[in-house]
Amino acid sequence: MLFNSYVFVFLFFPICLIGYYALIHWKKKELAQLFLTSMSLWFYGYFQVNYLLIMLASIFVNYLFHKILSKNLSQKAAKGTVIAAVAANLGILFYFKYFDFFLSNINAVFGADFLLRSIVLPLGISFFTFQQIGFVVDTYRGEVKNCKFLEYVLFVSFFPQLIAGPIVSQSEMLPQFATMTERKFDWEQFAKGFILFVLGLFKKVILADTLGAGVDFGYNNLETLGSLDALLVMFAYTLQLYFDFSGYCDMARGIGSMLGIEIPVNFNSPYKAVNIIDFWKRWHITLNRFFTKYVYIPLGGNRKGEMRTYLNFLLVFLLSGIWHGAGWNYVVWGMLHGVLYVLTKWWQNHFGKRGAEKIDVTNMSDTEKVTPVSMIAKWAKKWLSRIALFLYVSVAWVYFRAADIAQANKMLGTIVGGKIQKLSMDLAECFELDEFWYVLKVLHLDAMSYSRYILMFVMLIVSFYLAMVSRNASEIADRAKGKTISAMFIGAVFVWCVLSFSQVSTFLYFNF
Repeated sequence: MLFNSYVFVFLFFPICLIGYYALIHWKKKELAQLFLTSMSLWFYGYFQVNYLLIMLASIFVNYLFHKILSKNLSQKAAKGTVIAAVAANLGILFYFKYFDFFLSNINAVFGADFLLRSIVLPLGISFFTFQQIGFVVDTYRGEVKNCKFLEYVLFVSFFPQLIAGPIVSQSEMLPQFATMTERKFDWEQFAKGFILFVLGLFKKVILADTLGAGVDFGYNNLETLGSLDALLVMFAYTLQLYFDFSGYCDMARGIGSMLGIEIPVNFNSPYKAVNIIDFWKRWHITLNRFFTKYVYIPLGGNRKGEMRTYLNFLLVFLLSGIWHGAGWNYVVWGMLHGVLYVLTKWWQNHFGKRGAEKIDVTNMSDTEKVTPVSMIAKWAKKWLSRIALFLYVSVAWVYFRAADIAQANKMLGTIVGGKIQKLSMDLAECFELDEFWYVLKVLHLDAMSYSRYILMFVMLIVSFYLAMVSRNASEIADRAKGKTISAMFIGAVFVWCVLSFSQVSTFLYFNF
C-alpha cells in the first residue's frame, strides 16, 4: 500500500486513526498496540502476502535471539549468540538481495554457467533487517533488558517507517509504545503531522514523479540526447531522488505525529551542505547513525590513528554502497563519496580550523569588524562550495541511477562530449504538468515554439529553489501551525496531490 493512494488516504488511515484513538481514550494500551500492529501487517501484506511471511519469520527469529541474549549468559556465549544473530540477518539479506549478483560475478570471472534465481526482493528488507540487527546488538550491550513480544513486533512493523525508513532505534520507539495511553490527543501535534504529510505528498506526487518522467525518458533514450539534454537529466535525477526519499520520510513523520508518535528526522536540507561531511550529516541521517554506531565505532573509529580512521571511513562508504544495491555501480557511488569524505577530513585535519568559533564583534578592532565586502565574500564562498558539492553529488548519483557502470559512463560521456544541439522537445514534454499546460493555453502561449520548454524550466527552477534555498518541510510545518492562510494553502495542496494520484509511481527507495 502506498501513502500516495486513494486506499491509504480514504480508507486505511482513517480506520487507523479512529480505532487507535478510541483505544487510547479507553486506556487499552495492549489493545492499542495490537491494533497498530495489525494495521501495520495489513499495510505491508497489501503489497504481497509472501513479503509479510518473510518479515514475520525474520521477526520471530530475531526476537528469539533477543530472549536468549536477555538471559544470564557467559560473555563467550553472549558474543557467540550476537554473532550468530547478525550472521543470520545478513545471510537472509544476502540471499534475497545479492545472491543473483554473486552468481553473475562468479559466472563472469570463472566462465561458469550457474542459473540465476531471479529472486524477488521483499519490500523494505534492507530497512527492517538493519533495524533488527541494531536491536539485537543493543540487547547484547545491555541497552534492552526485556522487550515484550507485541511491542517488538510493532517496533519492527510500524507501518509509517517500515518500507523506506527512517531506520529507527529501540531507544526512540519502545518508550513511546510503552506509554502511548499516558498521552492525550494533541491538536497541535496532529496539525503539524498533517502539514508534514501533505508537504511530503507534494514532494512525491507533484515534484518527484514529474521529474522522474524526464529522467526515465533520458536514460531510456541515451543515444538521442545531446550534451545539454543529458546534463538536465542528471540534475533532474539529483532532485527527483531527494524529493522522492525525503518526501516519503516527511510523510512517515507526519503519520507518526498524527498518531502522537515521534519518528526521527532523516533529512535536513542536504543540498544546502557546503562539503561532503556536512552532506552526510543531513542526508539519510539514520543510516549514517547506524553505520557510525554499529560499524565505524566497533572498527575503532578515530581511536587507532589517522590512517586507520580514513580506512574505517572508506569501509563504511563501501558498505553503504553495497547496502543500497546489488551492482558494481553502487560500489562506485559509495567510493566516490568515501574518497571525497576522506580527502575532506584530511584537509580539515591538516589545514582547516579545528572547530568554528563565534566572532565576538564587540572585542574586534574597526579593521577586523565585518564589512560589506567580507559578508559578500563569505556569501560567495558558501554558494560556490554548495554548488561545487551539488555538481559532485550529481555526478555520483549517475552511477546510483544507471543500470550499470557502462550506462553511467555513457551518460557522463554524453554530458562532457556529446553534441551541442537544441534541447529535445520530447524530453521537455516529460516535465509537463497538465494543470499548468492549461494555464499556458488560457494565456495563449501554447502556440509558441518554445512553450514546452517553459514548463520544464519552471519545474527545474522551482525544484532547485525548494531543495537549495527554501525552508525544509519541518521548518515550514513549525511555522505554518495555527495560521489560517497556511491552512488554506495546505488544504489546496492536499487536494491537488489527491487529484494527481492516478499517475502515482512507487518510491525509488523501495528498490534498495
